[in-house]
Formats: sequence, C-alpha cells, structure tokens
Amino acid sequence: MSDSVGDGLLGTGPRGVFRRPLPPLDQAHQPRMAKVLGLGQLTLIGVGAIIGAGIFSLAGAVARDVAGPAVLISFLIAGAASVCAAFAYAEFAGMVPRAGSSYTYASAVLGEVVGWIIGWDLLLEYTAIVAAVSIGMSGYAGFLLERMGIELPVWMMGAPGTGEGHRVDLVAMLICLGVAWLLNRGTRTSARVDAVLTVVKIAVVLLVVVVGLTKVDSANLEPFAPFGFGGAVAGAATVFFAVFGYDALSTAAEESKQAQRHLPKAMLLSLAICMVLYALACVVLTGMVHYTQVDPARGFSAAFEAVGLGGVGTVIAVGAVLGIVTVSFSFMMGASRLWYAMSRDGLMPRWFGALHPRRQVPHRATWIIGAVAAVLAGLLPVREAAELTNIGVLFAFVLVCLAVVVLRYRRPDLPRGFRSPGMPVVPLLGVGFSVWLMSFLKAETWWRFGLWLLVGLVVYAAYSYRATRKVVPGGSVELGG
Repeated sequence: MSDSVGDGLLGTGPRGVFRRPLPPLDQAHQPRMAKVLGLGQLTLIGVGAIIGAGIFSLAGAVARDVAGPAVLISFLIAGAASVCAAFAYAEFAGMVPRAGSSYTYASAVLGEVVGWIIGWDLLLEYTAIVAAVSIGMSGYAGFLLERMGIELPVWMMGAPGTGEGHRVDLVAMLICLGVAWLLNRGTRTSARVDAVLTVVKIAVVLLVVVVGLTKVDSANLEPFAPFGFGGAVAGAATVFFAVFGYDALSTAAEESKQAQRHLPKAMLLSLAICMVLYALACVVLTGMVHYTQVDPARGFSAAFEAVGLGGVGTVIAVGAVLGIVTVSFSFMMGASRLWYAMSRDGLMPRWFGALHPRRQVPHRATWIIGAVAAVLAGLLPVREAAELTNIGVLFAFVLVCLAVVVLRYRRPDLPRGFRSPGMPVVPLLGVGFSVWLMSFLKAETWWRFGLWLLVGLVVYAAYSYRATRKVVPGGSVELGG
C-alpha cells in the first residue's frame, strides 16, 4: 500500500525525506545472500558479539578507575537499558526480516532520512567496536607472549599514550585484518569457526566463575562503591558496548533460515546468557584482588596469577584471545551487512555492497571495514574507542524504541512474531535509560559524534537523496501493505 501524502521535501511522498521505503527482497537484478543460519548459530553469534573485551578487559579498567567493585552495578544498569531496547529489536526482527538492523527498521517506520542517520552512525560505531575489542585482546596476547618468554618491541605493544614507548598496537591491527579475511571465506564457513570459538569462550568464562569464586575474599569488596553511585553509572556508560551484541546479530536477518521466528529468540537468549555470566565474573574479578590492584589490560589473567593460579591465568588468556575474535567477527559482519543494505537501497554506491560471485558475501565492504578498524585499533586507547561506539549505539536505541511505539499504534493489525511487553512503558524506559547513559559520556565524544553525523548529512544531500530514488522510486510503503 503506497502513500504519497505530503509530497514536499519534508513529506512522506516520493520527494520527501521522510518517505518510508521498503524495497522488495525479490528484485531479479539483485543477488541474494545464502540462508544458512539456524537458531543455534544465531544465538552463538549473539553470545559471540556480547562477551568479549567488555568483560575480559574493559571491566578491569572501569573497576580500577571509575566504579570499584560497583562495576557489577555498572553492568546491571547497562543490561537493564539494553533489555528494554532488545524487546524493541526483537519485535522488529519478527516483522522486518531484512539485513540492516536499526537502519532498516527506522527507514520503514520513521522515514528515509532517519534511517540514513542511523545507518551512517552505525557504520562508524560497528567499525569502532571491532577496533575496541581487538585492543582488549592485545593485552592478553602480551600476557601469553610473556609466559612463553617472548618479548616484542615496546613500540608495537600499544597505541600512543598507553605506555612508555608505545607507538602502535600491532596485534590489534592484525586481528582486525584477520577477521576480515575470515568473513570473506563465506557465511557458512565463518559462522562455523565463530561457533567453535564462542563455545571455547563460554567455557573459559565458566572456568573464571567456578574457580574464581573459590578465591574470592569479601574484604576486597570493601568499599563496594568507592566512587559513589555516580561512578557506577559512569561505568555503565562505558561498559555499555559489552551488552548490545544482538544489534549486530539482527543484521544477519537475510542469512537466517527462519528469521521471523528465530531472530527474536536468539536476541533475547544471547542477552540473558551473557548477563548472568557478566554478573558472576564481575564479583570474581573484584573479589579476588582489591580494585586498586586490578590490571586494566589483562584483568582476569593477572588476578589469577596474583592468587597463585598462574596456569589458570594462562588458560584464560588463551580463551580471551580466541573469544574476542568472535566479537570482532560479529560486529564486522554487522557493519558489512549494513553497508550492503544501504548500497542495495541506493544510499551508497552499489560498488561497495557488491557480493562475491562465489561466496555471496559483501567482500569489498568487509575489507574496507577491516582496514579502517585496523587503523583505529592501532592508534586509539580502548576506553576512547569504546565511548565512540557507545554514543552511536545508544542513539540508535533511542530511535528504535520510539519506532516500535509508533508502529504499534499506527499499525496494531500487523502480524508480529514477537511483541514487546509493557507497551509503551518498556520501550520508553529504553529511551530514558539510553539518554541517561549518553549524558555521562565525555564532551569530546559528543563532538566527534556530531561531526560524523554532519558529514553524513552532507553525503545524503549531495549523493544519497537522488541516488536512492533511482533505485527505490515512489513514496511511502506501509509494512504488510
């Protein structure tokens, strides 16, 4: 059902920037990605995206410098904000089984220009999180090399400003490029490797919890909140990127065998599994050693070594390195599928989203994202990269939560594979939580975010507005119409 109401620039008609396009999936000229992912693989991709540097590395940095043992509260606050948005994502995934995640959802409900803003925003944020988790991995890689008696040159062990003599984080750069290579092997092959590594990572986290709980000293948990409640909230704004992996998962909708049934379940299952593991791991980390003694780069490995379990620390370091690869995998996959969707819709040149003729993956986008992530990983400290990605994802959460409320009241008749509970309270809580957490981010993070969005609006006005109307002509199309 088409709608040409308001045919001005700010209308929803063919010329309006708020038209609601939904390109058909069966375009004869458009190659399709292979549907190879089931519920188990989707859930593992979600878990793989969520558990990574956020717990293995960033939790230590936040515990030592921002929240103390109340880092547990930081994760719980971030998880509460995330679950509200997860319900909104799950409802959309049950209605709009398309690649593109929140970009596609916002375009279909709030309008083309809103979808563009989110898509442009998430291209940077997904790439930044690949860089952030790769930086987190390099600390554990350094721990392993030391245990093996291998000493790398100081200049390649970290970004400028992270240590004396540091010039570039070479390990983090190599992991970004390696993940790009893996993703270009094809979805089926790369998903199998990701599933194996995710199982290894879960086993390592369980090892941390089971063994670590036997070494917890309650005296280390005092004072519980040395930086006050404000420190716990500020910590939540930093660790937030550790709890939204399902966002990247939703970009794989067109590679799912039964997206409308499986995606909502996989999103909620992966988030629930990870929040339980996060809470237990935070107690272990700050209970084994006092928060002032937590190593921000190799938290758990250093903590186990401090209590005389260096062998366990080595196993954890191996698991952390392998496990963080899965986070890079999930978010680089998300970024490349997002770029594919935007190119298919005409908002970006089609060259970028072209699929490999044999493997049917967006190979050009993947290599470009891998290269940009490698540069960021080599030159930025982990907290700076994490905050850069958090502000963009929180902004996307605000728009997705608003969109699900708008659509529930605009089209209550649409069939939904999953319905967000507590409408409209739960989605609006997601909006409130996200705005609240954004307010704790640094001013320079806001400036970078604003500058990136401004560049995006210039690109939209100069290229995307006209180009997309050649690929997807017409006015608004209602979902289910």
